[in-house]
Amino acid sequence: MIDIKKLSLNLGYAESDFEGVPTESNMGLGCGNPLAMAALKEGETVLDLGSGGGFDCFLAAKAVGESGKVIGVDMTPEMIKLARQNAAKGSYNNVEFRLGEIEHLPVADNSVDVIISNCVINLALDKEQVFHEMYRVLKPGGRISVSDIVAAAEIPPEIRNDLTRIAGCIAGAEQVNNVRAMLEKAGFASIYINPQEGSDEMIRGWAPGAERFVGSFLIEAAKA
Repeated sequence: MIDIKKLSLNLGYAESDFEGVPTESNMGLGCGNPLAMAALKEGETVLDLGSGGGFDCFLAAKAVGESGKVIGVDMTPEMIKLARQNAAKGSYNNVEFRLGEIEHLPVADNSVDVIISNCVINLALDKEQVFHEMYRVLKPGGRISVSDIVAAAEIPPEIRNDLTRIAGCIAGAEQVNNVRAMLEKAGFASIYINPQEGSDEMIRGWAPGAERFVGSFLIEAAKA
């Protein structure tokens, strides 16, 4: 049986992150900790793309306080139902979950201070559209802090066309230069795309050999 808490600790979460958070919210599906560099502030509005059971949303809610707000978006009704149950269980009054696709966010223009996401954008078929949507909903000066799988080298066809690797967040990874170009095209500035510590070991555990081509990266950028 997989020890999800241990897995999360290896991804960069702290022991204190699990205090008071519904156990069912942490599904161990991420590839890092996007909150580690997000520098969330009291009163900010945070949007989580692909919010799953709500774990990152609940951690963000602690950081922004009652004067802040957290919105989680997920494309599956089952996840939205689970996340809402977890929010009620943990009495998170400043968190809401919305059903929707990250290519067409159910969020108003210029309404979000910070966008976080954990190993979800690489699954999108139209990543460029996702980045445009992120830019649209951010307030001027807003920022993104995303943990995701990015390709550091050309992914060979045998991996790119493997359905298991697609579902496992490996095959759909874009190359670093392509991610940067899409962010710039969407209008983002101050772009930083950096590999996360321990990435090779994590990828090797998922798909031995794939660590030669992809890694877990932290993607940061700001809306001018």
